[in-house]
Amino acid sequence: MTDTLIKQLLNSSRVDEWMTEHGLGWLVSERMVETVSVVIGAVIVYYLGRIFITWAIRYAIHSTAKHRSWHRKDIEKRENTLTQLIRSFWRITIIAYIAAMVASKLFYFDLSPLFASAGIIGVALGFGAQSLVKDFLAGIFIIAENQYRVGDVVDVMGASGTVERVGTRSTVLRDADGNVHYLPNGTIQHVINKTMGYSMSRFTLQLDPSSDISRAADIINETGQQLSKEKSWDKKIIEPPKFVSVGDITGRSVELIVAGKVQPSDQWAVTSEMRRRLLKEFEKQEIELAVIPTAITHKN
Repeated sequence: MTDTLIKQLLNSSRVDEWMTEHGLGWLVSERMVETVSVVIGAVIVYYLGRIFITWAIRYAIHSTAKHRSWHRKDIEKRENTLTQLIRSFWRITIIAYIAAMVASKLFYFDLSPLFASAGIIGVALGFGAQSLVKDFLAGIFIIAENQYRVGDVVDVMGASGTVERVGTRSTVLRDADGNVHYLPNGTIQHVINKTMGYSMSRFTLQLDPSSDISRAADIINETGQQLSKEKSWDKKIIEPPKFVSVGDITGRSVELIVAGKVQPSDQWAVTSEMRRRLLKEFEKQEIELAVIPTAITHKN
């Protein structure tokens, strides 16, 4: 159908006659028209497929999420991860199809012997491509088991950062300094996901030993309750940050542990806001923070 449209367009505009007169007739030959039509059709199918893949994944995940207590961020991360992975497969398939059709129509290169010998070639290459197969299968299981998704903050084999892409062969992380880490999926044995389901806003405060610990604990609990009721924070906080326990006690400081349950990826923002408000309240209530001595270097 596409090649018919192209021929009609060339005939109606008389471009084919002009190109033939100027020695460019091969560009409007039957073989070239068929090749161009295949490429155009494949590109159209590719973009239609991308649209369908996005819709199908969104529909499947949202219909599944209705029966589970998935948070909105979890749904978005899973959508992005699956969309990237399946689009990669789709892109590779279309490129392979275009290459095969161009070779067949434009260069009369018969690919059937190549496909017939694919089994033998696969056995020969299998021994040298074991790591690639291992990475591919590991990536499939990472997605299937929902170990991490695009947008999660993770620690993977010594690398820490935000997952930017989960590919068929590797996982891409970007750390806090902007550095990009490429981790082959087959080498990933231990993953710490900091944003799966929910996160904990947990931090410590060092107070002067003479401070009223009970009063400090009350201030922490009141501040956490007030923060959780504010419109800009209530959707981020699941359980308000509160005083949990007394940690290490030394002659210079008393450690108070504060913790609360928050939505994934919101622990850093909640922790920062709690610290800011507690500093203000402690100063108002005259509760002193500990003075931690620092090492003094003497110049010769």
